[in-house]
Amino acid sequence: MYAKQYEITLPADYDMRIIRRRVAAGGHVLDDRAGLGLKAYAIRERGGDGSPVNQYAPFYLWNDTGEMARFLVGGGGFHNIVRDFGRPAVRHWTGLACHAGPARTASPQAASRRLTPIPAESDPGGTGLGLAELIERETEELRLLARREDVHTVALAVDPHHWQLMRFVLWKNAVAPDEAATERYEVLHLSAPGLAGLPEGQAW
Repeated sequence: MYAKQYEITLPADYDMRIIRRRVAAGGHVLDDRAGLGLKAYAIRERGGDGSPVNQYAPFYLWNDTGEMARFLVGGGGFHNIVRDFGRPAVRHWTGLACHAGPARTASPQAASRRLTPIPAESDPGGTGLGLAELIERETEELRLLARREDVHTVALAVDPHHWQLMRFVLWKNAVAPDEAATERYEVLHLSAPGLAGLPEGQAW
């Protein structure tokens, strides 16, 4: 499993109905995309749910990294974003764990993302295993979160370049008020052709 997201930050006075119409017209195109676990067509609107910006920020979980590469650079779909908005930076993370929640059969309406820096001093015992112990704690927290009745899917991944953890949660109706999220999104559509193929539990 591999996680990917690009964030297109739009002007403060941008009419977000343009993005809503874009997704309504074309969101179904990836509903049967080979290699794709899921794509959440996520947006943030300035002033809504604490967002300081207007932003289109699609989030992906891929089962097949070859298909992800084809999507990005092989004319497989990302060229439409480049054509219409320019080429955004694409963030990516290696998957660590994923769980289906009780609301897996629902169409999620919201999502949250939590980005957490992994401190350099996360190995206080000097054994070299401090990072593994941190990930064990995070994956256990993820497993417990996945039991909440309003959760569709939860995923944990790591960026080993910047040493950052990313937790992404799809919610049935709204992001839970007690969720420690750095970003909260509205989900306009979910393409999930390979949802059943996403790993369940820790990735190793």
